[in-house]
Amino acid sequence: MNPGKRREIFSRLRAANPHPTTELEYTTPFELLVAVVLSAQATDKGVNLATRRLFPVANTPAALYTLGEAGLTDYIKTIGLYKSKAKHLIAACRMLVEQHDSQVPAERAALEALPGVGRKTANVILNTAFGQPTMAVDTHIFRVANRTGLAPGKTVLEVEKKLLRVIPAEFRLDAHHWLILHGRYVCQARKPKCGECLIADLCEFKGKLVAPAPPRTLRG
Repeated sequence: MNPGKRREIFSRLRAANPHPTTELEYTTPFELLVAVVLSAQATDKGVNLATRRLFPVANTPAALYTLGEAGLTDYIKTIGLYKSKAKHLIAACRMLVEQHDSQVPAERAALEALPGVGRKTANVILNTAFGQPTMAVDTHIFRVANRTGLAPGKTVLEVEKKLLRVIPAEFRLDAHHWLILHGRYVCQARKPKCGECLIADLCEFKGKLVAPAPPRTLRG
C-alpha cells in the first residue's frame, strides 16, 4: 500500500471519529490498568459491568490489595480467567504500593514488570493514559492491518513496528483506537461489512464483500 492511500485511510477515520477512545470505562490510570488486565479474552462490556461494581469499593492499589484475591474474585468472577487475573492484579497492586508510591508508571519497562502486564497492555496504558503514540496490536488491529494491506505482518510485533513506521505522525496517537473500532464493528473477522466501510475503495483485500450497485431503471 502506498503512502497516499494510508494517509487517506486515516484522514477518513479521523473525519468520522475525531476524538476516539477506549470503550473501557475508567477515570484514572490505575482504573484503566485494572480494566485492561481484565479485558484479556473478555469483552469490554463484560469488564465494564464488573468494574462498575468494583471501582466504587476499590479503585486504588492499596484498596484493591486489601481486598485480596478472594475479595477481588467476588467482583470479577463473571469474567473469563478471573482466578489468574485476580492473582496477577493483587500482585501488581503490591508492586505499585511498594515500588511506585501507588502510581502507575509511565515507562514501558516498569509497566511490563507488573504481573499480568505484557507488551500489548503496556501499550494501551502508555497510549490511553499517558498520551504516547504507541500501537497495541490486538486481534482486531492484526486483522485489519493484514486484510487491508495497511501493514501486513506475520506476528503481532511485526505489525506493531510496521504500523508505527508507516502511519503518518499526525495520526499515530489515535490510530490504535481507530483501527480497533474499525475491526470490531466494520472489518469483522467472519463477515466484514465492506458495503458499509468508509475505506473500502482504498482497501486491498481481494475478498471484499462490497454490496452490489442498485439496479438501473430504464426510462423509455
